[in-house]
Amino acid sequence: MRSVRNISQVTRALEAVSASRVRKAQQAVLATRAYAGKALQVLRHLGTQPGSAGSLHPLLQQRETIKSVAVVLITSDRGLCGAYNTNMVREAMDFVRQQPVPVRFVAVGKKGRDLLLRRRQMLTAEFINLPSNPTFVDVSAIGQLAVEEYLSGRADQVYLGYTEFVNTLRQVPHIRLLLPLKTGSAEVGAAAGTGAAALALARSGPAAAYIYEPSQKELLDAIVPRFSALQVYQAILEAAASEHSARMVAMRNATDSAKELLGTLQLGYNKARQLAITNDLLDIVGGVEALGKVQEIHETITAAA
Repeated sequence: MRSVRNISQVTRALEAVSASRVRKAQQAVLATRAYAGKALQVLRHLGTQPGSAGSLHPLLQQRETIKSVAVVLITSDRGLCGAYNTNMVREAMDFVRQQPVPVRFVAVGKKGRDLLLRRRQMLTAEFINLPSNPTFVDVSAIGQLAVEEYLSGRADQVYLGYTEFVNTLRQVPHIRLLLPLKTGSAEVGAAAGTGAAALALARSGPAAAYIYEPSQKELLDAIVPRFSALQVYQAILEAAASEHSARMVAMRNATDSAKELLGTLQLGYNKARQLAITNDLLDIVGGVEALGKVQEIHETITAAA
């Protein structure tokens, strides 16, 4: 009972911490979605201008033959968050089975790294111990690595695996194409995130022709790599909000289960204590009765003598 009570106090404290963090993470996700939607709008205008977008920037080129695939898989560094990490890795394994070419992973988070190694998957790099509230600078190295994987030819496609934050009770594992960037409305609309503003911007109709200063190519050289890193940053924020939500729900369920177990143990303890007291009383009463009979026998023997 003492152990269960102590564990319930720990789970209640973790639930409170996660509840505080999930609010901050949710605010960061919503703020990033608006910026990603506007960046997507600019990128879409640039990509749909007269001329071939693929010839203007290599990250927009669609390769005809896919020989290898890389996946940036985002999980957590800590456990105690229910099936959050397991569901994400299971989604990644389903994706691997569907691919006809080798798949290599860039693991973000200790739990995902350990689960991938246990399943004997190929790891290119790992990023662990990210801050609880990561900034764009903290995750820029991950975006740069994804871009280098594609530009160097080690990967013909780069996918992003993360848990999409829907609400506190629902988080959806999701794997989507990161590179090459697609400038079509439907594909890029999905790449910008799930925010209503981003989807509205992606589907706002045909783009008008603009004259850009500096040139279209110079703008693409500056925007496309940054937008790729921005997608990684947004995915990490989505995953962080999902992690804190999953941990909050898991710790709340653990606290409720601890309360139920404590009630069951308390009832068993009370029954055992009551049984022990009853047995002691019965022993005392039996001893008194035996003593009375001994006294009667003694008096009878004395009278007969």
